[in-house]
Amino acid sequence: QQPFPTAGTVERLDPALDQLIAPKTKIEVIASGFTWSEGPVWDKQHNRLLFSDVPENTVYQWNLKDGVSVFLKPSGFTGPSNYSGEPGSNGLAYNNEGHLLFCEHGDRRVSMITEENGGKITLADKFEGMRFNSPNDLCVHSSGLIFFTDPPYGLPLKEKDPTREINAFGVYRIGLDGSITMAIPDLKRPNGVALSNDG
Repeated sequence: QQPFPTAGTVERLDPALDQLIAPKTKIEVIASGFTWSEGPVWDKQHNRLLFSDVPENTVYQWNLKDGVSVFLKPSGFTGPSNYSGEPGSNGLAYNNEGHLLFCEHGDRRVSMITEENGGKITLADKFEGMRFNSPNDLCVHSSGLIFFTDPPYGLPLKEKDPTREINAFGVYRIGLDGSITMAIPDLKRPNGVALSNDG
């Protein structure tokens, strides 16, 4: 295995980071040539990295032995024609049962694959009967609750898109019973979302 090229350095704002990342750790470029990569998640079961290329509507997989290959295409928009500049999946995560979750810009939903090469199941595509804007990123609470952001990034005309149905860009929660709650209603362009280590 040839060494990977390196890029940049790890900026430390707190010395406590040394407990997580060794001081001389290098940033390695393990794959390149993508339009715009997002939403990386590590698949412990298959020992691989999954990540989205949002404009290319593709999820890729990478492992040390085989390198990079297409995992799923289309990943976030299944319509018949070009939709927007950001049609694909964005954030990816695994739930507590080990199922892969997707935030889909183009199909405007949060979905799940229950088994390898299986079809997707929609977990959330509407709030109070109105379609989401373009779910962007998500995280899973230890209890199984799913939190996700819903900015306008995936809509063709962003905030001014005539197909918008929800007059807010918020953070939502999917309950264990599948119910959808707006957790934070008044953000401008919510993007990444994470939970603290104790939650």
